[in-house]
Amino acid sequence: MTHLAVTWWGHASTTVELGGARVATDPLLDRRLLHLRRASPAPPPTAAVADLVLVSHLHHDHLHLPSLRRFGARVPVVVPRGAPRAVPALRRLSCIEAVPGDSLDVAGVRVEVLRAEHDGHRDVRRGRLPGGHAAPALGFRFEHDGRSCWYPGDTGPQPGLAAVAPVDLALVPIGGWGPSLGEHHLDPAQAAAAVAAVGAGIVVPVHYGTFWPVGLRRLHPRSHRELFVDPPARFRAAAREAGLGAEVVVPAPGERVER
Repeated sequence: MTHLAVTWWGHASTTVELGGARVATDPLLDRRLLHLRRASPAPPPTAAVADLVLVSHLHHDHLHLPSLRRFGARVPVVVPRGAPRAVPALRRLSCIEAVPGDSLDVAGVRVEVLRAEHDGHRDVRRGRLPGGHAAPALGFRFEHDGRSCWYPGDTGPQPGLAAVAPVDLALVPIGGWGPSLGEHHLDPAQAAAAVAAVGAGIVVPVHYGTFWPVGLRRLHPRSHRELFVDPPARFRAAAREAGLGAEVVVPAPGERVER
C-alpha cells in the first residue's frame, strides 16, 4: 500500500505525506503569534518543506504570512477566493484561489474544496473585501496515489458531511486557544460526530494545546484545561461513545506517524 504519514506541528499545522506528495495545512511555525505564546518548541526548518500548501481561511492563526514565506515563492498555495485582495502580500506567492465546490489538480494532488461553517475574514479593518464580504472559509479533501485525507479547517457543525467520501486520514480540530471556544468551532464531541459522518481509518486531532495568550492561564485556569489540555481525552471518550471505528492517534508536536 502507498505510503501515508502525518506530522502535527501544533495548532492546525500538519504535514501529510501521501505517497510521494507532501501537503501542508495552515502552517503556523513561529514561537509566538501576536499575544499568543507556543507551549511546545518551534517546528524545525523541515516543517516548511512541501509540494502544496492548503490555507483554510484568513484568520492570523491559519493564514500566517511569515510561515508561508518559508515554503518559497514557487510552492503552490491554495487559498480562499479573494484572499490576495484582502491580504496583498499573498500576491508574492503562487496562490490558487478557490471556493467550495472546486476540484483542483495541483502538484499531482487532487483537491476537493469544501464548505466550512466559519467566519473567514481577516479583521474588520483590513480583511474585509469591498462591499463587506469576507473570503469564504474552506475545508479540504485531498488525495494522491490512492491515499486520502480530510481537513475541515475551522468549522462549526454543518450538514452534508456524509457527502464527503471516506478517507484514510482525518485531521479534525477539537479545541481552541482562549477563554472560550468561540462561534463556529468543533468541540471534541462535535468533532467525533463529524468524523463519523465522513468516515476515516485514522484520526489525528488538531487545533488544541499549542498557543495560549500570555498570562491568561493564570486568569482562566478552568478554560485552559478545558480547551488546551483536556481535548484529546475528551475526544477519545466521545469517539468511543459514538462507536467510531477509526484509530485515534494523538502525536506530540513534531512526532511523525506513519501507517
